Amino acid sequence: MAGNPRNGRPYRTLCVQQRALGLPCWWCGHEIDYTLTGYAAQRSRWAFTLDHAIPLTRGGDLLDPANARSAHRKCNSARGNRITQPQPRASRRW
Repeated sequence: MAGNPRNGRPYRTLCVQQRALGLPCWWCGHEIDYTLTGYAAQRSRWAFTLDHAIPLTRGGDLLDPANARSAHRKCNSARGNRITQPQPRASRRW
């Protein structure tokens, strides 16, 4: 039985390559705190995660560098498997 492909060397290499680019979050446009590593990165909403432009559940490739994007953990989780970006919201309801 095959293990989780996200635990393999090709996926970890892709994460290291994407992280080395030092890009802002592709979802919200704000800077990512690349200094967070290890346990701190697992707990912080502002840490780097590898996101996929085309979600895996919609046919995206896990290991395709063209599909890889830098994102905050918070933004990646909030996005889910949507493809389009959300519309900007007003600061409060009127």
